[in-house]
Amino acid sequence: MDKIIIEGGNRLIGEVEVSGAKNAVLPLMAASLLVEDWNTITNVPRLKDIETFKVLLGHLGSEIIHDPESGVLKIRTRSVKTPEAPYDLVKTMRASILVLGPLVSRFKVARVSLPGGCAIGARPVDLHIKGLKKMGADIRIDHGYVTVRAERLKGAKIYLDTTTVTGTENLMLAAVHADGATVIENAALEPEVVCLADALNRMGARIRGAGTDTIRIDGVTELKPVEVRVIPDRIEAGTFMVAAAMTKGNVFIKDCPYNHLDSLNMKLKEAGAQILEEEGGVRVLGDYPVRSVDVKTIPYPGFPTDMQAQMMSMMCTAGGLSVITETVFENRFMHVGELQRMGADITIDGRCAIVRGVRALSGAPLMATDLRASASLILAGLVAEGRTEVSRIYHLDRGYERIEEKLKGLGAKIERQRA
Repeated sequence: MDKIIIEGGNRLIGEVEVSGAKNAVLPLMAASLLVEDWNTITNVPRLKDIETFKVLLGHLGSEIIHDPESGVLKIRTRSVKTPEAPYDLVKTMRASILVLGPLVSRFKVARVSLPGGCAIGARPVDLHIKGLKKMGADIRIDHGYVTVRAERLKGAKIYLDTTTVTGTENLMLAAVHADGATVIENAALEPEVVCLADALNRMGARIRGAGTDTIRIDGVTELKPVEVRVIPDRIEAGTFMVAAAMTKGNVFIKDCPYNHLDSLNMKLKEAGAQILEEEGGVRVLGDYPVRSVDVKTIPYPGFPTDMQAQMMSMMCTAGGLSVITETVFENRFMHVGELQRMGADITIDGRCAIVRGVRALSGAPLMATDLRASASLILAGLVAEGRTEVSRIYHLDRGYERIEEKLKGLGAKIERQRA
C-alpha cells in the first residue's frame, strides 16, 4: 500500500495550477447517458474516481476514449443496453448514484446499487428517490438495489428536505426529458450544479435558476452532444491556499476559482494570511503566528465541509483557541485522532472540535480515513517537526491529482513511497 512521506518545516513558495473539479466531472459523465453520440469533456483530472466512473459507464455499454495527458474525455452511449449499476462498481463511490436519473429518463428503467464512498457519515439517497416518485416513477428497494421504472417521467414540484448536491443533480438529469416543468426547491447552490446546468442547456435542455435555491427544468424531447470544459476544483484550490497560509508561504495558485471560495477567503484573512487577486489566479502569503479562528461548516456558499479538516490542521499550531463546528456530516472528525498523535490539543464535544494551538506538531506514522482527512494529515506533516508517514492514501487519489508532485514543486519535502 502506497504511503506519503513528509519532512516538515519548509515554506511553500512558487506557482501551482488547479486541476479540473472531480465533483463537476462526474455529473457531466452521467449526463452523457442522455444522448447517443459523442460528448467531449475537457480539463478532466487524473483521479481514481474518474477511472471508477469510466468503468461503470463501460459496464453499461458506453464507448470511452480518454487521453489523461491532455485531460480530454469522450463518451458515446449509443450502445448502452444494460441500465444496471452493480454493487461491485458502485460500492467505492457514492457519486455512482448519478446514473439513476439519466438511465430512467432514457431507458424507462434503472437498477442501481445503493452507493458507498468515504465513511464520513450518513448520506442517504432517499431524497433522490422521493423526487423521482414525485415525477411518477415506481420505486422498489430490495437486496441493496433501488429499481426505478417510469414509462415517462412527469414534471413535478419537488422540495428537498435537506440541501443535497447529488440529489439536485440527479433530479435535474431525470427532469430534462420529463413531460412538463419540474421545479426543485431548496436546491443545492454549488458551482458544480451550475456547471452541470450550463452543460445541459448547451445540449438543448431548458434549465433556469441554477445557483439559486429554486431550479426550474422544462422538459425537452431531444438533446445534442456538446464539448464542455470542467471548472477548476475549488476544494483543491482551497487546500493549497491553506497550505500556503500555514507554512508562512508565498504561493501563486493558477486558475484559482476565487469567487467560489468567499467563506474560506474570509477565514484565512482573519487568521492572518494575505490573499491577493492577480491576473490568472490568486497569491496567498502566510503570516506568523497564525491566529485562531472559529469555523462552522454549512452548505454553499457557507464554509465547505470539504475544507473543515484542512482548516483544523492549520488551527493546530495557531495562537489561541478555535472552535470548529461540523453541521453537514456527523462523522467527519475521524482525522482528529491522527492529529492528536502528532501532539495536537483537540477536544471533541458533539459536533464541535475545540482546538488549542500548540507550539509545534511532531511527525508521526498516520493513517488516512477519508479523502479530505488525507489532505489534512499531509498539511499537518508540512509544518510538523520531523518525519510524517501517511498511509492508506488511496483515499487521497480519489480526489487530488498528483498532490505530492504539486507540493514538491512548491518546495515541500514530500515523496510517494510505492508499496
